[in-house]
Amino acid sequence: MVFIRTLIDFLQDPEYRDLLGTTLFILFLGTIVYHNLEGWGYLDSLYFSIITLTTIGYGDFSPQTTGGKMFTIFYIFLGIGIILAFINTLYNHFEKEQQMKKKRKK
Repeated sequence: MVFIRTLIDFLQDPEYRDLLGTTLFILFLGTIVYHNLEGWGYLDSLYFSIITLTTIGYGDFSPQTTGGKMFTIFYIFLGIGIILAFINTLYNHFEKEQQMKKKRKK
């Protein structure tokens, strides 16, 4: 129940919605680009986009075209920014929650 309440709070905050929208856009962009440049299916392209943005990189897929490699370089730098923004936003959210809990206890 706490997870659902936190998720609802997360979606009600404009900062989180913007971050979620940006993340979904970047995943969509990566999926379309990899599908077109590398000829992968949509699921494989989405999978590669996610493991690239999260820096997991299993190694089971890798771009074979020059365009795919160049896009991946750009995509990684973009992904690092998104991940850092996401971590910062989560930190700020939980910091606010902790401060509100302390105020309620007083």
